[in-house]
Amino acid sequence: MSNNRAIKKATVPVLAAVAVGAVAVAALSANSSSDGGKTTTAGARNAAALPITAGDSADPAQWRLPIETYMISRADARLVSSSRDRVIAACMKRAGFPQWAPAPDLPPLGGRTETDWRYGIHDAAQAAKHGYHPDAADQQAYDRAMMAGAVDESGADPKVLQGCFQSAGGTVPAVTRSDLVERIKGDSFRESVKDQKVTTVFAQWSTCMKAKGYSYAKPMDANDDKRFNDPHHITDLEIATATADVACRNRYHVERTWYEAEVALQTRAIKANQAALNEVRAANKDTVSKASAAR
Repeated sequence: MSNNRAIKKATVPVLAAVAVGAVAVAALSANSSSDGGKTTTAGARNAAALPITAGDSADPAQWRLPIETYMISRADARLVSSSRDRVIAACMKRAGFPQWAPAPDLPPLGGRTETDWRYGIHDAAQAAKHGYHPDAADQQAYDRAMMAGAVDESGADPKVLQGCFQSAGGTVPAVTRSDLVERIKGDSFRESVKDQKVTTVFAQWSTCMKAKGYSYAKPMDANDDKRFNDPHHITDLEIATATADVACRNRYHVERTWYEAEVALQTRAIKANQAALNEVRAANKDTVSKASAAR
């Protein structure tokens, strides 16, 4: 299944997909296609007119990054996954393996959106209960899906299965990463921590945490503390640290400042790569259209 066996925390959500069995899309992240495809002038205008940020909510999970306009949504990724599963299952049945079944999709674990947990934990109630960990029920559901997808009990010939996977691409292309989109998303995150406003609130957060008895230079230092690495055990120290962390974040608007810095960086990068990104968006739309037609 995924190469992520157990996830304690998902600061920057990533996509997980099965390696054997079905193409199951994790609900951790959307992905985007790097295939070609041209967009019309009208299409480019429509893309530019889309509201690419929605940061009015007080909940970071409700915010939207500019680059998400050029990514396949989670719902559409699930549509593509399920459509491909049907095509592959039909191929396997024709090949004499009607018992073959796709591996289950990975359930959500950690952040529910691109911005949920991107800048660390932000929910005081969740921090007081789970610290830096996802909900225990979510972790268990994720682990069960991982185990269910790890073994193919159908007895199918691997070569036949591989052939069905390849042939499915002619009907429903797989959701694949756009290198450009991933680069913009990754670069903006890395560069945002150098923004003067961000470094200022990080310093304020650090001072706030020190006053509470915790010594960390940056918010993610607390999130990544090795003492909190066990995915199935939450200590009292972790709960106390996480609770203090969220309080200090809220006091100095850490997530909001960080998010706004990243939005500015992504906006500039998108303008510099608009033509290529329009092609990515057109390819994404084509993939989803084919998946819809195959249902």
